[in-house]
Amino acid sequence: MKRLAFILLAVLSWSCQEEVILPLGEKEDLVPTIEAFWTDQGIYNEVKITLSKDFYDSLNVEVISDAEVFITIPGTTKVIPFQFLSVPQSYRPVNPLEKARVGEKYQLNVRWNGNIYVSDGVMLEPPKVDSVTWSFEEERLFREEGYYIKVYGKIPFEEDNNYRIRVIENDTLKNQREDYLLFDDTFGLTFFEEGLELGYAFQENDRVRLELFRLNRDAFDYLNQLVNLLFSDGGLFSPPPQNPDTNIRVVQGDSEVLGYFMVSPILTRTVVIQAKYD
Repeated sequence: MKRLAFILLAVLSWSCQEEVILPLGEKEDLVPTIEAFWTDQGIYNEVKITLSKDFYDSLNVEVISDAEVFITIPGTTKVIPFQFLSVPQSYRPVNPLEKARVGEKYQLNVRWNGNIYVSDGVMLEPPKVDSVTWSFEEERLFREEGYYIKVYGKIPFEEDNNYRIRVIENDTLKNQREDYLLFDDTFGLTFFEEGLELGYAFQENDRVRLELFRLNRDAFDYLNQLVNLLFSDGGLFSPPPQNPDTNIRVVQGDSEVLGYFMVSPILTRTVVIQAKYD
């Protein structure tokens, strides 16, 4: 009996040291990845289409430039065509004055390589931003010395409360994994009226631009899953990396598709940090 127990222990000890190789992102056919943005401000409206790459591949992505891209308003004959521009390597509306309007439902259509991909989104009403303030704080544990910004506003909606804030500091978008500022109404929204503080320490004369998006739930869920993916370090206790659930459907062809379609209003505020206003 003791000998049997020793053999089992030896087998288990050997098993714990066995290296496990996960076939991450190993696909024979590369999958198109679509990132589409349709807003009430023309400068943001674009569709980026690339071919996927392996999770650990550091090579540049391959841009798809020969797709047919357009947006429609279901129930109408309205078609908004897009064209590919070599700079900035994305599709933009042929008519740059076209933009999303509150209450309208929009459908993205992408046709490429015999496949048709579609996605739907509703243009929601924007919340209200009343003011943006900043105050200086001394250095303390886990907090740098600097100026901290608070955003005050009002969110009067009872549903579809899914938001993202983007921060651009001195013309540089903060886009690291910890910079995805996402929030919903899970714990209420009174904190927005009381002042939502951004967790960044700014310096005097920094120019800070804030962009507030109100998202459809499927786009919000996509970004949440993307953040989880970015925080997956591949360690022993981390789940295997997995692509976020796309809100884009394949209606013709047998190709997979990655990415998401975002329809959203955008509220923007720009401030220059000045000590005399602190």
